[in-house]
Amino acid sequence: MVLILALSVLAPSCGFKALAAETIVDALGRTVTPGPATRILTLGSDVTEIVHALGAGERIIAVDRGSKYPASVIQKPNVGYRRQLSVEGLAGLRPDLILAAEDSGPPEAVEVLKSLAIPIVFIPEDNSPQGIERKITLIAASLGYEDKGRVVSAEVLSAFQTATDLASKVAPERRKKVVFFHGLVRLSAAGAGTAADAIIRYAGGINPMEVVKGYKPASEEKLIEMAPDVILMMSDGKGGPTAEQVFGTRALSATPAAQNKALIVLDGAYMIGFGPRTADAIRDLAQALYPEVADED
Repeated sequence: MVLILALSVLAPSCGFKALAAETIVDALGRTVTPGPATRILTLGSDVTEIVHALGAGERIIAVDRGSKYPASVIQKPNVGYRRQLSVEGLAGLRPDLILAAEDSGPPEAVEVLKSLAIPIVFIPEDNSPQGIERKITLIAASLGYEDKGRVVSAEVLSAFQTATDLASKVAPERRKKVVFFHGLVRLSAAGAGTAADAIIRYAGGINPMEVVKGYKPASEEKLIEMAPDVILMMSDGKGGPTAEQVFGTRALSATPAAQNKALIVLDGAYMIGFGPRTADAIRDLAQALYPEVADED
C-alpha cells in the first residue's frame, strides 16, 4: 500500500508583548543585537514555521525555496535555495532582520552577510525535541516573543512526547526496517545524523543505513543485504513518487518493500524540518508503519 500523508497544523495568533532581547547568542556563538524588526527574511522551513507559530508571520517579507508552509508564504518573494544564497538578492529586499538556518550557505555568502549592518541570527540545526525547543527559544528572543515562545515550546514538547509514546508501543521484534531516499537518480539514502534518520527512529522504525553518516549512495547489493521493509520518500508535489516509479528501479525491485509495495511519501519540510509540525509527522509515520498500534491508540 502506498501512503501519501498530508500536512496539518494551525499557527496560533500572538497576543504577547513584543520587545526583542537586547542581545542574543546564536547557533554560531555570535552575539547579535536583533533590534525591533518589522521586515524579517527567513531561511529554512523550520525557521519560517516557527515565526508563524509565534504569531509573527505578517512580519515575514521573503522566504527561501524550502519554505512552503503555511500557504501564505508561497505568495512571498523567494530568495532561492538557502545553501546557494545571493547576498545582493537578500540585501535588495531591505530586511531589518534575517533568521537563517545554521546550514545556510555558501560559506563566502554567509561571511558577507555577517559583515552587513542587517542583523542575522543563525538558528541551530538539531534533530531532537530539545533542538526544536532551542530553535523556538532563540527565534522568540529575536522577535521579543519570549512569553509566547515558552507556550509554543511547551505545546510542541507535549505533542512530541505523545507521538513518541505511540511508537514506543511497538514491540522490538515488530519494528520495521525503513530506508529514506532523497531521490531515485542516485539512490542516495539517509544515514546517521540526518533528520530522516531521526524521524524514522522517533516513529519506531529501524534505519539499516545508520551504520554510515549522512547521505550515501546505496547499491543494489547493499539494498538486498539491508532488506528494507518500507521505503520512505519526499513528495515531488505532483502526486509522486509512485510505487511504480520507486519499485520499478532495479536496485529496489528485489527488496521486501517492493514485494508489498510498501512506500510512504511525506512532504519534505513536514517530515525533516524539525519544527512545530514534527510531532504530527512522527505520529503520521508511526501510524502508517504500524496501523495496528494506531488502532489500539
